[in-house]
Amino acid sequence: MNALRRLPYLLPGALLCLAIAFGSRQLMEIPVLQHLGLGSLTLAILIGLLAGNLGLARFGDIRPGVDLSRQQLLRLGVVLYGLRLTFQDIAALGPAALVIDTLMVTSTLCIAWFIGERLLKLPRESALLIGAGSAICGAAAVMASSPVLKARAEHTAVAVATVVLFGTLAMLLHPMIYAALPNLFGSQQAFGVFTGSTIHEVAQVVAAGRAMDPAAADAALISKMLRVLLLAPALLVLGRVGNTAAAEPGQRRKLHIPGFAVAFLLVSGLRSLGWVPHSWLAPLQQLDDVMLGMAMAALGLATRLGDLRKEGPKPLLLGAGLFIFLLVGGGLINGGVQYLFH
Repeated sequence: MNALRRLPYLLPGALLCLAIAFGSRQLMEIPVLQHLGLGSLTLAILIGLLAGNLGLARFGDIRPGVDLSRQQLLRLGVVLYGLRLTFQDIAALGPAALVIDTLMVTSTLCIAWFIGERLLKLPRESALLIGAGSAICGAAAVMASSPVLKARAEHTAVAVATVVLFGTLAMLLHPMIYAALPNLFGSQQAFGVFTGSTIHEVAQVVAAGRAMDPAAADAALISKMLRVLLLAPALLVLGRVGNTAAAEPGQRRKLHIPGFAVAFLLVSGLRSLGWVPHSWLAPLQQLDDVMLGMAMAALGLATRLGDLRKEGPKPLLLGAGLFIFLLVGGGLINGGVQYLFH
């Protein structure tokens, strides 16, 4: 009954996200956009950003449905994406992917702390929030880290806007680099690992991967999900280094492993064992495309670029510095580890 009562509040935003997702798929029929290699998911977030920041939709009216699409539908979409992958695919990446992800998360957090607090004089929690979003899984990592660091609401909002902005730039840039240098790291699969280990959001990795090669897209998402699974140990570290995050004496700090990441692996396991009927795969993958498109539209609609003005240019400078490190430093780490393991 509660779900039925909420339906009128959810429908406006959900239908808008569905319309943007459908419209982006139709726009992909335009040859110019196909040539640019943007992909329908990339177009969905760009249309959402445009509509949300130009005031083309009253956010108060659409917010419940947008939040549903941005949170629950995104997680369901990622879970269903597991039907496209098998444990054999994961094993094919080898230990190099885990080493790369661990190095990327650790180095990005350390650089965020050093540049943000020591050089830019940002509050520690603000620097670590932007670092967590850049290092692990974008806005989701910011929201998970905020209570651990006991961060103020404005710091959280600015961190979310920052990582979504630079994650979107990375999402647009990676397919362009791939189109010019598909074998930059030796293979399409290795480039996918680079993409998954350096782009901020799960949805952005999916969008960038879908604009590349299927092998690169699969490797990108597997690498990204390995990165997401590093959220729990990262939260433990953030709770210890955050100067306002110390627990009360005798109080145990709770850590939560993202359930959708575990479910993604479980669904991949079902596919690996052949327990998913082949006739189900096509319709479930089409449903997955719709969910991910709606999630990307919602992410754009919910992002307010004006939040970046609230604390001046310093968070933006930190986000830009981490963006450059993820691209350049991430490329060097990926290249070096791939070389050592091959």
